Amino acid sequence: MAHPAQLGFQDATSPLMEELLHFHDHALMIVLLISVMVLYIITCMITTKLSDKLILDSQEIEIIWTVLPAITLILIALPSLRILYLMDEINDPHLTVKAMGHQWYWSYEYTDYEDLGFDSYMLPTQDLAPGQFRLLEADHRMVVPVESPIRVLISAEDVLHSWAVPTLGIKMDAVPGRLNQTAFITARPGVYYGQCSEICGANHSFMPIVVEAVPLNHFEAWTSLMLEEA
Repeated sequence: MAHPAQLGFQDATSPLMEELLHFHDHALMIVLLISVMVLYIITCMITTKLSDKLILDSQEIEIIWTVLPAITLILIALPSLRILYLMDEINDPHLTVKAMGHQWYWSYEYTDYEDLGFDSYMLPTQDLAPGQFRLLEADHRMVVPVESPIRVLISAEDVLHSWAVPTLGIKMDAVPGRLNQTAFITARPGVYYGQCSEICGANHSFMPIVVEAVPLNHFEAWTSLMLEEA
């Protein structure tokens, strides 16, 4: 989760988020180099005492300021296209979970298990246990096995919502009447927090997303317990 006064992204807990962080650093270094070069050129132009009113154009300068931006765009576009294809790649998921947005809570359905589904509401402040986070904790977490490809089908029942977990590199719109899908792999066990990222009404800020990644044997025990309670 995010920390007070945090300037950068959250730590990556999925291979996709690691790729996004690497691309962010790559693009940021290119932007920094361009900014330094432009600042240097402006400084030289302001401080120089030389002038030549007879030069109307320069073929060499025209070539340079056409070729350099083209190379820069290629250096940014190629890694970006690679990540876009990685984000759309969903191969043989081990588990499929359907997330449905409502005003104002999430409901989850494990489509590989019959009768396994639940609603997830935000825990009120007075019900929080020590160590739990205000506005981020839910009464039912979406539990998934660690190091397993998970497919999430996302839709909404009433208005636009958005299912987003920053540390997993996921942000997918929940559109009424439309079924979107995304996928992720958790690299390590943990609890990962997110929130609805599409303004959906008065209680938009009160529908958190909590994904809990556990070892496979713990996940199987959890599913057995949930099916018994159902």
